[in-house]
Amino acid sequence: MKKILLITGGQRSGKSEYAERMALSLSDNPVYMATAHVWDEEFRQRVLRHQERRGPQWTNIEEEQLLSRHQLSGRVVLIDCLTLWLTNLWYAGKTDNAEGSDCPEITPTLETAKAEFDRFTAQDATFIFVTNEIGLGGVSANAVQRWFTDLMGWMNQYVAARADEVILMVSGIPVKIK
Repeated sequence: MKKILLITGGQRSGKSEYAERMALSLSDNPVYMATAHVWDEEFRQRVLRHQERRGPQWTNIEEEQLLSRHQLSGRVVLIDCLTLWLTNLWYAGKTDNAEGSDCPEITPTLETAKAEFDRFTAQDATFIFVTNEIGLGGVSANAVQRWFTDLMGWMNQYVAARADEVILMVSGIPVKIK
C-alpha cells in the first residue's frame, strides 16, 4: 500500500537516523536513495560516515535528479534528502543572470520538482522523505539563499500536503505534526 512519510527539521536534528530506524522497522531490506552530489572532500567524508552507519541489509541507490527512473513498488524507500535533491534540480536549471527581486529559476524548478515527485510517488511503495526546514532561521542577506529558502519551503509544503505523516525532529526528539 502506498504511503508517504516526511521527516523534517533543522541540521543535526536527528532526521536521518530517525528515518533509518523507521525504515528498518518497516522492512528487513529497505532501499536507501541518496540524492547528494558530492561537491568536495569534506562532504565526501560525510557521505562515507552515513554509508558506514547503515548495514548490509540496505539496498543503496544514488540518484541526484530522476527519482522516478527507479521502479521500487512493494519496497520501503528512504529518500535522503529532498533538500539536496532540490538543490541538484535547481543547480541544473540555474542561469547566471538571476538578478533583481525575482529569481527566474524558482518557478520552472518547482514545477519540475513537483512533477518528478508525483511520478516517483505514483508507485505502490512506502516512501520516507527527509528534508530540511531551512526557513526557520533569520532572513539571509544573500538573494540566492533567500530564493532557495523560498523554493525549499514551497516544495516542503507540497510534499507535506501529500504525506500521510509528517514528523518534525527537534533536538533528536520526533514531534508528530500530521
